[in-house]
Amino acid sequence: MVLETVATWWMWAGFIGFVLVMLALDLYAFGGKKAHKVPVREALAWTILWVTLAMAFSALLWWYLDGQVGREVANIKATEFLTGYLIEQSLSMDNMFVFVMIFGYFAVPPEYQRRVLLYGVLGAIVMRAIMILAGVWLVQQFSWVLYLFGVFLVMTGVKMLIFAEHKPDLEKNPLLRWLRGHMRVTEDFHAEKFFVQRAGVRYATPLFLVLVLIEVSDLVFAVDSIPAIFAITTDPFIVFTSNIFAIMGLRALYFLLADMNERLHLLKYGLALILVFVGAKMLLAYWFHLPVWISLSVVAAILVTAAIISILFSRPAHAKGAHP
Repeated sequence: MVLETVATWWMWAGFIGFVLVMLALDLYAFGGKKAHKVPVREALAWTILWVTLAMAFSALLWWYLDGQVGREVANIKATEFLTGYLIEQSLSMDNMFVFVMIFGYFAVPPEYQRRVLLYGVLGAIVMRAIMILAGVWLVQQFSWVLYLFGVFLVMTGVKMLIFAEHKPDLEKNPLLRWLRGHMRVTEDFHAEKFFVQRAGVRYATPLFLVLVLIEVSDLVFAVDSIPAIFAITTDPFIVFTSNIFAIMGLRALYFLLADMNERLHLLKYGLALILVFVGAKMLLAYWFHLPVWISLSVVAAILVTAAIISILFSRPAHAKGAHP
């Protein structure tokens, strides 16, 4: 099975160049190296910027394909990108809730969280690129692997529905226990440093443990999100660009919605239903082809409905489990 793509070499080069420029601006021009608490206004501005850039990319892709290969292909590919972007963005929200739990467990000061998430984004981009390449190779060599992806997504969605209210105990996390048992770790934070020297001995700071857990959580969620996008399209360029746009906007979305963690308590059920829907779509693809625009509508409807119901039926303050 040979996967077709609408992208040329210069489209790949142009997009990768765009990502590198945006990362460089974040690191060196927009305070990426300066510790500060990200206010809601700044997070909102960045969130709007990334959503706008994703929509602009979709429009530019449609315009180019409309002139090169025709309107029908342009409509299909633009809709595939938008659907993939929405799925990846919605699934990343579950990852965001894990970030809240990790930062809360370690009591990471807000001004240090931004830099950790920046490194998390860099790691996520590398891991997604590797997993997308692996996924493309698997689908090319064994087309039936798409059905395995479907089964996996359905099982993951059902598991998420069953354990939606379960909160992992980080104190029992095997990776965290191993790190603490094999590394010298300081008791306190040292600004944004991951390592410090004491009497000639190298110590890791708690912020390094946070970074490792963030990267691992990115890897775990990539295992869910990569198969999900293959249910929408097998075009490597669409898969890659929709994933990267969602990842690049994740950090701003975290600072925008972190305080709404409890208010969006039903969102996990919506995300689970999205996984089940996408998995079922993959399993039934041989007998029944669902147009991409319908998939986009269903995913959007599930996400919006779950968010609205969560807000309307917010948990009372005493049920949030907050500790003084």
